[in-house]
Amino acid sequence: MSAATGRSYRRAPLAPFAAAVTGVGLVTAAGTGADAAWHGVTEDLVPAVGPRPELDGLPCDFFYSVTDCDPAAVLGVAAQRLMDRFAQLAVIAAREAVADAGLDPAVWDSGRVGVVIGSAHGGLPFYDEQHAALAGRGPRRVSPKLAPLSVVNGAASSVSLDLGVHGPSQAVSTACSSGTVAIGTAHQMLRSGACDIVVAGGAESTCTRLLIASACSLKAVSTRREDPASACRPFDTHRDGFVVGEGAGLIVLEHPDHARARGATVRAHVSGYGSSSDAHSAVAPDPDGLGVERALRTALADAGLSPADVGHVNAHGTSTLSNDLIEATMLRRVLGESPLVTSTKAMTGHTLGAAGGIETALTVLALQHQLVPPTVNLDAPDPRIPIDVVAKEARGASFDCAVKTSLGFGGHNAALVLTRA
Repeated sequence: MSAATGRSYRRAPLAPFAAAVTGVGLVTAAGTGADAAWHGVTEDLVPAVGPRPELDGLPCDFFYSVTDCDPAAVLGVAAQRLMDRFAQLAVIAAREAVADAGLDPAVWDSGRVGVVIGSAHGGLPFYDEQHAALAGRGPRRVSPKLAPLSVVNGAASSVSLDLGVHGPSQAVSTACSSGTVAIGTAHQMLRSGACDIVVAGGAESTCTRLLIASACSLKAVSTRREDPASACRPFDTHRDGFVVGEGAGLIVLEHPDHARARGATVRAHVSGYGSSSDAHSAVAPDPDGLGVERALRTALADAGLSPADVGHVNAHGTSTLSNDLIEATMLRRVLGESPLVTSTKAMTGHTLGAAGGIETALTVLALQHQLVPPTVNLDAPDPRIPIDVVAKEARGASFDCAVKTSLGFGGHNAALVLTRA
């Protein structure tokens, strides 16, 4: 608002810009590698979720674990010891994404390559381990590696080091929207001309007693201990909370001119980004979904597209009582009843800051394969959910535009618009 005139001014939108997605890297409980993860969420449908000894005695003692990837074998024991697990998973996903893009870090212009990786908690397991060492054995037993291994930028730093990146390297921490915001930030970097290539997404590994106990106290997680595989049930009448998981999802985004010049194969495009803040509560979303609606409408305007163009939504869909209803009601209000909606969290778990990265990567694959993954465990759809949620088995469809929505504690919302290559 101008102090001189009292008028409110809105800047004219920038011309639409579509960043090319040329590589995908996934490390998830549904599978490691883009092909394995895609098979996991569309055909296998058997999640790697079960009890973990660290969580014994808690109301929620189960967790979605990455079981088919050994970081020590992939990275080497010496390199592994210099990273917390969330950073290890990020490096593995980044290597896959870069290889999938057909890029060679030995010859690219490293000063024109960026890294943006989101995480909600960073190296929380190592932090907890060192706190226990201090309490139990004294200050001499605390590792000098606490700072580099526990900070939220550990994944971005480790990926930059591993790939030899000299361009902008950033960490994003906006709770459960972190991965989505990271990809939106990468889109802006490319549009501004700051980079030609950006590796972006999210990474998280938080199987710690403290975090899960806190989530139990908040009554945010499922306590369906008798059957962990069916505990996460987005949009289902009998949902009782999310289940935490670990993983990493990174994509390679390129300026379209750069991708075209090198003859890259483009999987999809990130064509629009929007973010917003609820300014409502530290833990609960705006009850009318106005914050995430603002992010979604901003992303559509950024892409130069309308709600009628959207054929698929990979929703935040956490399996909590209020969040699912709020998000679904908002999606119906903005997009109508046509888009095919899914939540893939019943296969990957809620990976917190990694969720947006993993789910955006899966949305890229959905566009490429023209197939919408099912919402596993949706046995009794909540009659108050006014959208077309794909359940039980994947559904083929023809769509050129898809949306990824994310909500995070503190009211952090983000949305991406992706379009078919």
